[in-house]
Amino acid sequence: MAEKGLEGIIAATSSICSVDGLEGKLTYRGIDIRILAEKSTFEEVVYFLWHGQMPTRAQLDELSSQLKACRELPAPVLAALRAWPKTANPMDVLRTAVSMLSLYDKDGADTSREASTRIAARLTAQIPTIVAAFHRLRSGLEPLAPDPSLRHAANFLYMLTGEKPSPTAERVFDICLILHADHELNASTFAARVTVATLSDMYSGIVAAIGTLKGPLHGGANTAVMNMLLKIGDLNKVEGAIKEMLANKQRIPGFGHRVYKTWDPRAMWLRQIAEELGKSTGNMKWYTMSRKAEEVVWQEKQLYPNLDFYSASVYYKLGIPPDLFTPIFAISRISGWTAHILEQLADNRLIRPRADYVGPIDQPYVPIEQRTN
Repeated sequence: MAEKGLEGIIAATSSICSVDGLEGKLTYRGIDIRILAEKSTFEEVVYFLWHGQMPTRAQLDELSSQLKACRELPAPVLAALRAWPKTANPMDVLRTAVSMLSLYDKDGADTSREASTRIAARLTAQIPTIVAAFHRLRSGLEPLAPDPSLRHAANFLYMLTGEKPSPTAERVFDICLILHADHELNASTFAARVTVATLSDMYSGIVAAIGTLKGPLHGGANTAVMNMLLKIGDLNKVEGAIKEMLANKQRIPGFGHRVYKTWDPRAMWLRQIAEELGKSTGNMKWYTMSRKAEEVVWQEKQLYPNLDFYSASVYYKLGIPPDLFTPIFAISRISGWTAHILEQLADNRLIRPRADYVGPIDQPYVPIEQRTN
């Protein structure tokens, strides 16, 4: 019996990430996400996802140096970003630019562990540069060269806005990257694993993942959340607007989850971050509107917010435009995608499921002269 959407089907074994939807628990390689968000850094989590153990200081310093050294884009890729339509969907730009990167990588077609790890580092370093460069170009500004004095999170915010972020903004964005880094066999991760299971290269797997993430049923919910809040515009209008949407059978973005039947632990962290960020900037508008929406949805539908709901106002407060929220998902999730690709290639078998055929049986062939419809 086929399960629609493969819901509940175990499609792979993995030691990277565990999601307990009933308990609302998420772990990366056995460490609770809440501990990692509180005590770790994104670079440390990247190493952990790729190698299965926490780095020593020397190993972390080596990875950080490697990422910094890989941030700049090949000149032809930067030239292409300049030439592409400024009105293009940022996810289309990211997908195409990543595909183009493979043409300038000497390791591009090599699926060995060593080469794949080098490619993973380049992609992790260069995807933020692509996103920031395209945004500045479409805004009529020159792209900024990466700043080697800044860590991963801070460097992206600098390349995007032209200003070095405050310690608070850097830490907030770093935590966001940690929270988005992996989430087991979501659609984009599964697409990446299916692709490389054919022994295609890592770039092809990541292009498949980005293309999958672009779909609004996977990525884009936090963009929809922020657009909804901007449209409502005022705390006093939230309750009426949400109830009207529900009465019209509209789905409220950022609520409910395919796996979690309780609080998404990442959403709890982001709600706290949204509140702290609002207080630190003296602007609680988006947080209070979000809290009110959460209350109304719970009263009406008993649905919990997911990761996307509070990440919307957090990103917006960091100066990130809503249509970049999904590319930023990729800036983080590249760590998880590449970890899964490394794991798939280490013990590979072609992923080839079967379909439950429900069509007609023994249907006769009718010659074209006798067909009437």
